[in-house]
Amino acid sequence: MKNFNDTFLRAAKGEKTDYVPVWYMRQAGRSQPEYREIKEKYSLFEITHQPELCAYVTRLPVEQYNVDAAILYKDIMSPLPAIGVDVEIKSGIGPVIDNPIRSLADVERLGEIHPEEDVPYVLETIRLLTQEQLTVPLIGFAGAPFTLASYMIEGGPSKNYNKTKAFMYSEPKAWFTLMEKLSDMTITYAKAQIKAGAKAFQIFDSWVGALNVQDYRTFIKPTMEKIFSELKKENIPLIMFGVGASHLSQEWHDLSLDVVGLDWRLPISEARANGITKTVMGNLDPAILLAPWEVIEERTKAILDQGMAQPGYIFNLGHGVFPSVNPETLKKLTAFIHEYSSKNS
Repeated sequence: MKNFNDTFLRAAKGEKTDYVPVWYMRQAGRSQPEYREIKEKYSLFEITHQPELCAYVTRLPVEQYNVDAAILYKDIMSPLPAIGVDVEIKSGIGPVIDNPIRSLADVERLGEIHPEEDVPYVLETIRLLTQEQLTVPLIGFAGAPFTLASYMIEGGPSKNYNKTKAFMYSEPKAWFTLMEKLSDMTITYAKAQIKAGAKAFQIFDSWVGALNVQDYRTFIKPTMEKIFSELKKENIPLIMFGVGASHLSQEWHDLSLDVVGLDWRLPISEARANGITKTVMGNLDPAILLAPWEVIEERTKAILDQGMAQPGYIFNLGHGVFPSVNPETLKKLTAFIHEYSSKNS
């Protein structure tokens, strides 16, 4: 592809780059006026079912902000209807599931995903972007089994995941059967995205920080080892990210992945001191984007200085872009990151 920018891919592999690559979680949509106009007509699922429209939403931040990677516009819930989960994204609430998991029988009823038949629109969007439209890598993604399970068991968003944990502790056979089914779905879904053209893949375990290290090792880590070991065969960078999960960063570092995503709670210098030698990604608190520019610049410099202390660093936020963030702020921030890091790398 003409003038393809592979800086993000090289940084993900731990290589030295001319400047620090940057992309933002939830960069597509939410804060962009063009996206808000589209959302007045279509729901999230309706947008993702229209490849041309979904590709437009995905590439918009690349064109507007000059970021070094695109991330496919969709939701972690996208593959669940294919396996028999009745999920709806409700405005102001999030994913709501009308048939929550309550027993081993409920788990055993779940089916398998066949991406070319069940989510052809996702794969067509990827092909459009990677074959015709993008000059930066496209990141595919999926939700991790724990996070997907939390929605499937709670029936929607939760603050404490009590039902999920109770199910995990009291129904271990059902829990591990669910993990097996969700890991198989994730692998199949991820491989289809990669085959369609995704150049990197991120697993979002958004809510796994609710678990302590011992429970993660017992109930989650074997599943994640299976997923990453299988995806490692695809020879593209693999990224792990969760919120409020700093205590699990070393557990992630053990997995067959390339990039450890950090939220704003764990400084990069501390992660390095704790033995994280793989590429790290992060980790400006997204709330800082609502502060005056002087504050944004100061905080960004401090993070860049830590990240650039050794090769293998990708700038990102510690979570997703808020709807109230001014798109001009992200454009200015990207330019600053590129300029500052190219002078100081």
